[in-house]
Amino acid sequence: MSTNPLKTLGQLGQSVWYDNIHRDMLERGDLARLVSEDDLRGVTSNPTIFDKAISGGDTYDRAIADLLRDEPSLSSAELFNHLAIADIQAAADVLFPVYERTDGVDGMVSMEVSPELAHDTEGTVAEARRLWAWMDRPNVMVKVPATAAGVPAIETLIAEGVNVNVTLLFSLDRYREVVDAYLAGLQQRARRGEAVAGVRSVASFFVSRVDSAVDPLLDDSHAELRGAAAIANARCAYAHFQDVFDGSRFDDLRALGAREQRLLWASTGTKNPDYSDVLYVEALIGDRTVNTLPPATYDAYKDHGDPRARIQDGMDQAAAVLERIERAGIDLAEITATLERDGVQAFLDSYTNLLRSLDEKAKALAA
Repeated sequence: MSTNPLKTLGQLGQSVWYDNIHRDMLERGDLARLVSEDDLRGVTSNPTIFDKAISGGDTYDRAIADLLRDEPSLSSAELFNHLAIADIQAAADVLFPVYERTDGVDGMVSMEVSPELAHDTEGTVAEARRLWAWMDRPNVMVKVPATAAGVPAIETLIAEGVNVNVTLLFSLDRYREVVDAYLAGLQQRARRGEAVAGVRSVASFFVSRVDSAVDPLLDDSHAELRGAAAIANARCAYAHFQDVFDGSRFDDLRALGAREQRLLWASTGTKNPDYSDVLYVEALIGDRTVNTLPPATYDAYKDHGDPRARIQDGMDQAAAVLERIERAGIDLAEITATLERDGVQAFLDSYTNLLRSLDEKAKALAA
């Protein structure tokens, strides 16, 4: 095994992706260095990440000025798409050798549809098609939120051969719906005689936010359950992944060359300072999974991670842990529904702030 804990994760079957993108890291060669040194295999982005990147300094000002000189009528939303897609394409080009080396499993870069469309199925499909064509790279994914409106959009996009990163997954019930949508989309392609082997998807299952919501509701008589909900929830999702993709239900599609929709652990930065800063990485190391790490967690794991395949540890007890939490008077369905709504709103707030900042920058540069 490698002495670099991040590299060892890859040897254990878990792909490390980076939950961050910024033009500086592309232009300075930082992304290429992470690929070379740490076996980094992908990049994810979201409206909050782009808000911090574009609004937080003057790195993008020259590109903004150039775009507006050529197309002065660009809206703030279109201006954002031009900037973001240039970054996505550049990152995808850096990661293309990873895509080739892993036969298309990794080397992916993800960009999200506008959070304004989170509850609009047709709007999400139209926007995803547009972004997919505009990015024009085989190793990109369009991120679609796992809302009630997002699930049918996922099926449609998979059926059309669009790579999809399903995001904002919190509940096991919604995860089951997402897996069903993925399979249904592939089955549509198969019935039409279209290839299923090249379609890629991940299901981004959010972790630490579940503990942040559950822990404060557990009284001292249930103190031993604090810090347990998120990992148990994720392990139950992984059990469903294994049931479906290692079972007979996937046999026909597997025979046609279809790949599993891997689980991607998102929100793996530790928010409770009483917990290990690598808690949600260590506990969920498992074969055919992805962990997308924010920069602080990435650096912490490289420094003192102890990689070992642990996802099966306590797998038999995971459902029982969730049942005990329910018996303690905590409605997990209500909590995960709230987390989904809050997640959509947080991305929408970031997106709104980003557009406002771009509008201000455009006016200042014009002046």
